[in-house]
Amino acid sequence: MQEISERGFIHQCTDPEGLDKLIVKNKSISAYIGFDCTASSLHVGSLLPIMILKIFQRHGHKPIIVLGGGTTKIGDPSGKDTVRKLLSDNEIKKNASALKKIFQRFLSFGKTKNGAIIVDNSIWLEKLKYIPFLRDFGRHFSVNRMLTFDSIKTRLDREQPLSFLEFNYMILQSYDFLQLAKKYSCSLQMGGSDQWGNIVSGVELSRRASGKTLYGLTSPLITTSKGTKMGKTEEGAIWLDDKLTSAYEYWQFWRNSHDDDVNTFLKLFTDLPVEKISSLGKLKGSEIDETKKILAFEATRLCHGKKNAEEALKTAKNTFEKGGSGSMLPTESVAQKQLEKGIPAFQLFGSQDLNLCQSMGESRRLIRGKGAKINGNIVTDEMQMITIDDLDSDGVIKLSAGKKRHAIIKVKK
Repeated sequence: MQEISERGFIHQCTDPEGLDKLIVKNKSISAYIGFDCTASSLHVGSLLPIMILKIFQRHGHKPIIVLGGGTTKIGDPSGKDTVRKLLSDNEIKKNASALKKIFQRFLSFGKTKNGAIIVDNSIWLEKLKYIPFLRDFGRHFSVNRMLTFDSIKTRLDREQPLSFLEFNYMILQSYDFLQLAKKYSCSLQMGGSDQWGNIVSGVELSRRASGKTLYGLTSPLITTSKGTKMGKTEEGAIWLDDKLTSAYEYWQFWRNSHDDDVNTFLKLFTDLPVEKISSLGKLKGSEIDETKKILAFEATRLCHGKKNAEEALKTAKNTFEKGGSGSMLPTESVAQKQLEKGIPAFQLFGSQDLNLCQSMGESRRLIRGKGAKINGNIVTDEMQMITIDDLDSDGVIKLSAGKKRHAIIKVKK
């Protein structure tokens, strides 16, 4: 508990003293966090709970990942303004399979005492019979009490629709905790601050239905110093799957962190020792840039492996410090005949494969605002023809959108 507290992971806990005593007594406990299968990847905003499980495992505790094969069909209203889109069974299974690969990057799985495990709550939820479930467990929930929790109250205060389907979510997640305590001796549920009501309900259900004391702990909602939600950028979400966000883009996301966020991010999203982070936090001025590189490298190493982190660092150095390019920059091959004829600048910068601009309209605005460069030279006309003559000494054309986004055009003969 000391390390997760020092790193800033704790927002609320149902019984801090009781949890501390349990850990001291048992030395090793099982803790779980649930993830619904709403997408094929998690984004950086979901990284915090994974990191806290990683720390728990490092201290000898057993992490349990619960995939919501059952609860995904219901939809968690927490933090949502609208009803979640309902997915088919095949979509849920496909997403669950993809998510498992992400967890394997951060946690150790195996037959050791504290080896992480993944369980799907559809195993017990889909076997439930409605009337017996309501009789045995529904009676332990007060609607008055449920309406006071933020996950429900916020939607109602905004006069946004809340379906009866979603209203059931809290009860089902509480039942998950009960089953995990029974089947896997799990005594702690963790999650984001928006999960507080669901977690507390699970703790209370266990006390009423089985007499067993369980514990809940939430982490704070992380926002940047600019007040934006963690993991969200102007270009969209930063995904943990390299098919959606490349290792280089991931590296760049962390490298571009605001000065005021670096120390916090080092504590939360790397496994560098706290003492090392404290010394890095004292650096000022230009030295902060070196700290940002350390943050980018360590965060990328955890998610994409050491080799990809080193390659991303190399690409960044070549691009920003040496004026060259690197192997990880987005690349598009263009037919030699097409380049000999010429391609309007706005079309190249608007290419979806390069991801420099989200649309041709954005590409035109970028050029008009003097933010587009070809081989370091500002593009002054959106209709400027880019031809074979623009190839540099390395035989490529380097495109730059602002100071942070770069791409390479190669010739396909």
